This record gives sequence, structure tokens and C-alpha cells, in this order.
Amino acid sequence: MSKDAFLPTTVMWFRRDLRLRDNPALVAAAKAGSGSVAGLFILDEQLLAKSGQARIGFMAEAISNLDASMSTKLNVLSGKPVETVVEFAREVGATKVFVTEEFTPYAIERDQKAAEALKKIGVELVQIDSPYVVKPGTIMNQAGLPYKVFGGFRRGWEPLSEGIKVLAAPKVEWVQLSTKKPVIAANSRIRPRYFGDCPESTPDSLPEASEVAAKKLIAEFAKKSHEYADHRNEPGVSGTSRLSPYLRFGLVHPRQILAEISQNDAGGRTFASEICWREFYADVLFTNPNSRYEALQPKMARLRIDSDATAIQRFQTWTQGQTGYPLVDAGMRQLLAEGWMHNRVRMVTASFLIKNLHIDWRWGAQWFMCNLIDGDIASNQHGWQWTAGTGTDAAPFHRIFNPTLQAERFDPDGEYIKRYVPELREVPAPDCLRPQGGTLLSALDYPPPIVDHGVERAEALARLAELKTEAES
Repeated sequence: MSKDAFLPTTVMWFRRDLRLRDNPALVAAAKAGSGSVAGLFILDEQLLAKSGQARIGFMAEAISNLDASMSTKLNVLSGKPVETVVEFAREVGATKVFVTEEFTPYAIERDQKAAEALKKIGVELVQIDSPYVVKPGTIMNQAGLPYKVFGGFRRGWEPLSEGIKVLAAPKVEWVQLSTKKPVIAANSRIRPRYFGDCPESTPDSLPEASEVAAKKLIAEFAKKSHEYADHRNEPGVSGTSRLSPYLRFGLVHPRQILAEISQNDAGGRTFASEICWREFYADVLFTNPNSRYEALQPKMARLRIDSDATAIQRFQTWTQGQTGYPLVDAGMRQLLAEGWMHNRVRMVTASFLIKNLHIDWRWGAQWFMCNLIDGDIASNQHGWQWTAGTGTDAAPFHRIFNPTLQAERFDPDGEYIKRYVPELREVPAPDCLRPQGGTLLSALDYPPPIVDHGVERAEALARLAELKTEAES
């Protein structure tokens, strides 16, 4: 009998890598266990409590499809992650638990505790690969420090993203301890008071959450990626990849996408740049863990904001897409209807909340994180900080998006607006792009604007000037 016959079963603890193909941690687990692997997914109530039904629904289908690809032998358990993985490893008789390394503050702390607890029972936690082409903490400037701006990070990232190899799915004999599949749902919810009773995103249908669906999307996008630079900002057309939810849960790795997208044209290079932005924000969070909730530019943290009853009412009006600004309302209603929003519109809706309603960026970031199926803490928080002028590579605070001008530029025929704001479907452009549209929209069942953009733009700039006055005094 060969020596390999005596190797124990290994554990593959799936988290944000819900796939079999191009999963280096799984390949290593299969090799260490001579093909005998116990696949594990732990339903973490702490994470579920912060997620809306749309993201939970997408994740549930992703887990179900992963299970099906494993001959329904995925062990799905509920409980505290550290205690659960330790007990599972003990029952399996494993000496190694393999994971894809994660880099959020919560994940780092969880995995440190898991490694310590597993070590006490003679089990090693083996961390391999990451959800990124280049893992956070790798790219440094000449002083040996992490980059604070995207341009420098990208110059370091591009050479490391070349020569990508994609691994095949390994041959695995799956070990199953539990055939019971618990219901995937949040037993409790964390809802800030300013959410009030606002309905959250409950899509009638979600994108198919599977490796197969991700592969199909990549193939479809590869055919038109050369047009990406021209159409990515137009919400009314299918100009983006729609791969963000699949990246969020690791149904696909960015390596797999870059391996299929030609970078010999402006469209492909622009798309690769967006992948790099995702990795830059992960690096920023890794090196600045408090940036989840704190401004990266401390001086901007002193900007005067509104948080009274009127602010809460305006915030809730914004969440439901009832601001009276067609492009803003279309975006917020798309979020409620689909659990997703076009990136250009994300910036416009965020700018409106921060600079027209003078509300804390963290309120909006939390609403997005609750409702987005692609809700990723690094990309979400730092995208909001970019718009708020508080983050790294931030847009200057005085860059205040005019929702009407943005609509005229990127949705001139109102195709996107009419898709999500049915009250305006019979209103021709350009009137359907404007709040009230003169007198045309005032007779329709569409709300009047809750604020005057010109007035609030001036107010936002006045509040910015207060910071300059403070610095000079």
C-alpha cells in the first residue's frame, strides 16, 4: 500500500471562493489529501445580519450550485466560524484546513483566531491565494510603503498581472459528514435607525449564481470588451460586464476574466484598469482598516453634515427613489428592483446624497452594502469616500455632479430613466431628464424635487469653505 493511502482527509473551507476551477487553495487541499477533501461552508450570522435579502439570495444560490458541482456533498453548517471549523476538522480527522486568504479586518481577525484554535488540536490553517490577482500588501513604493494614489499602484500592479495562468478544477473525492442543508437566511438584522421602515431590495429574480453563468458572461463580454471604454458610462445600454457579483463571491477569479479579455485595445485596457481599482481599494483597506468608517483625509471629517429629523426624512426619500431628480431616482429604484446599480449612476446618487442633501457618506454606504448583491466592503466604502472627497484619489469635493447634466450626457434619450421610472415613460427627452421638466412633469404622478440643486451646490461649497477658514485661523 502506498504512503499516500495513509494521508488524512483535508478540509477545504470555502468563503469568498465559491468555485472549483482556478481555486489554488482547493488544488492544494486535494494534493495534500490525495484527492480526499471535505468541503465546508459556514453560515456566519454576524455577516448575514448585515446583508439584505438580495445578497443573501444570490449567495444562497451560489452555495447551492457549488454543492451541486460537488455531487451535493458540500457540508453547509451554521454557527460561529471559529468554533464550527474546529469541531468539523476534529470530526473529519483532518490535520490541515485550506482556505483562500482574505484581507478585510473582520476576516483577518477571524482567521487569526481560527489558526490559533486549530493549532491547539494539532490542525494547521493553510492560507493560499486571495480573491485578487495581486494580494493586498504586496505592492509598495520606493520607500517601502503602500501607495496612497491609484496611479502608482497601477504601475506596480500591471507587470504582476501579466502571464496569468488559470488552474483546472482538481479531481476530488468529496467527504460528507452532514447531509442536512440549513436554510440560508439572517436570523436577525442590523438596521440603523435612519433606515426607518424603508423597504429594502427584494428582486423578483436574480442573476444565475454559478460558475457556468460566470463563464458565459465572460465569453459574452469578451466579444464586446473593445467597446467598453466607449459605453461603460451609459446606463441605458449593456456596456459593462455585470461580473461584479460573481467576483464578490468568488464564482470567478479576476485572473479568469483577464485571461479572456484582450488588452490590445482601449476597451480591454480600460476594463483591466477597473480590475486594478478593485485591488487598489482592497489594498487601501488592508493598510488602513479604519477607513471602513473613518475619512482617509482627516480634515474632511470636520465637514458640517445634517443628521436631524429632516435629514433622516430626506435620506429615506433618497433610498426609495423619490427625490424628483430622474437620474437619481432611476438609480435608486434599480437598486431596489435588482440589487445592483450601474457604476456611473452610483457616483451620481452618492454625490446627490452627500452634496445636495448634506448627509454623511457612511449612511449611503451602509444602504448600498445592505442592498447590493455585489456589496464589497473595500470597493463600496472607498467608492463612497472618493465621491465624498474624503478618500485616497478622491474627486475634489467641489466636483458636484449635476444629475440633469449627467442624464443629458450619459442617458440623452432617457432610455435608462424610463426603464426604472415608469411615471416618465411617456415623457419625451429632454423633459424626462429634468426635475419637473418645466411645467410638463408637474401634472404627472412624479414627485417634485426635494431640493434645488443650485441652492444646495452653493451650500455644499460654503460648508467646504468653512474648513478652509478653520485651517487658516
